[in-house]
Amino acid sequence: MFTAMLNGWRNQQLARNLAFSTINSREKAVRAFTAHADAFPWVWSSQMADEWLGDLRALRNLKRSTLRNYENSISLFCAYLIDPAYQWAAECGQRFGTHPIQVIHEWNTAVHVQEAEADAGKRAFTRDELQVFFDHADAQIGEVRGRGRKGWLPAFRDAVLFKTAYAFGLRRNETRMLDAVDFGRNPEGAEFGDYGVVYVRHGKAKKGSPPKRRSVLTVWLWSAEILEQWHEEVRPLLPTAVQGACWPSERSARIGFTQMNTRFAAYRDAVGLDPALDFHSLRRSYVTHLIEDGWDPRFVQEQVGHEHASTTSLYTCVSSDFRTRTLRRALDATMDAILKPAGRAR
Repeated sequence: MFTAMLNGWRNQQLARNLAFSTINSREKAVRAFTAHADAFPWVWSSQMADEWLGDLRALRNLKRSTLRNYENSISLFCAYLIDPAYQWAAECGQRFGTHPIQVIHEWNTAVHVQEAEADAGKRAFTRDELQVFFDHADAQIGEVRGRGRKGWLPAFRDAVLFKTAYAFGLRRNETRMLDAVDFGRNPEGAEFGDYGVVYVRHGKAKKGSPPKRRSVLTVWLWSAEILEQWHEEVRPLLPTAVQGACWPSERSARIGFTQMNTRFAAYRDAVGLDPALDFHSLRRSYVTHLIEDGWDPRFVQEQVGHEHASTTSLYTCVSSDFRTRTLRRALDATMDAILKPAGRAR
C-alpha cells in the first residue's frame, strides 16, 4: 500500500512537469520520516512529525531551508493522500480501520519570514581574493606540465571554467552545461570576436517549467581572450572534445559536479581562503564587482537572469571601500552645492 501511494504521488508530480530531482528528493524525505516514525502514513500523527523534525534540528543541525524542504515534502504527501480525488483515505479506512491525516501544520513548522535565508557566511570574493584564487589555478597548469604529467589539460580546463563562471555570472549547472556552440558574436562588441555573448540554455527553471534561457553579454576583454585560447588551442587536445561540451573530461563528454566542487575546494583551501566561499561566490562576485564599477543595476539584473531587482540586491556584497567612495562623492557634491555662489536674480 505504501509503495502504491508513493508511485501515485510520483505520477501526480510527473503530470505537473516537476523535475525528477525534485520528485526524488521529496520521496527520500517521506521515506526518511516513515523510517523514523516506524509507522506507515495511515497511522502518522503530528507528534511523530514533531519528534522527527526536532531530531533533524537538534542532532543533525540542518539549515532552515533544508528543514523547511523536509516539512514541505511531508505536507505535500499528506495533502495528496487526503485528497478525495485519489480515494486513499477510503481505501485505508476499509483495509486498516484508520486513514491518513495532515501532520504538518502552521504550529509545528518553521515560519518563512525572510525572502532569503542563505547562510550568513556566504559572500562574494574580494578582488584580492579572486586574484589569488585565479593565480593559483593558473599556476597549477605550469606545475603539472613541468612535472611531465598529462593532467595539465584538466588543470587548464578548470582554470578557464572558473574564470568563465565569474566573467558571465553563471550558476554551477549553467557553467557545466555550456557547449562549444553556445558562444557568439555581439554586433555592438566586435572587439570580443566570437565570444561577445554566451547563450545560457540551462538556466534555473521555475517549478514545473523547462530550463530558462538567456543571453549574457561579454563585459571584459580578458574573458574573450581566454575562451578563444581554450577553444582554439587547448580543448581540441582532449579526446572527448568532439562530443561538443565546453568542458569535457578525459573520460566523459562533460565534467561532473563532483569534479567541479572538489577542484574548487582544493584551490580555495590551498591558498587559505575562507571556507564559506563556494562556487556560487563567483556569481556573487560578478554582481558585486559590476555594481562597484558603476554598471547600471538593471543591466546587471538582466545579465544574471533575475526577474526582480530585489534578488540581485541580495547578491550584492559591495566592499567598504566602495561605500566609502560613494559617501565621499555624495558629501563632496553636497558641500559644492552649499559653497557655490548663488546666481544673481534678474
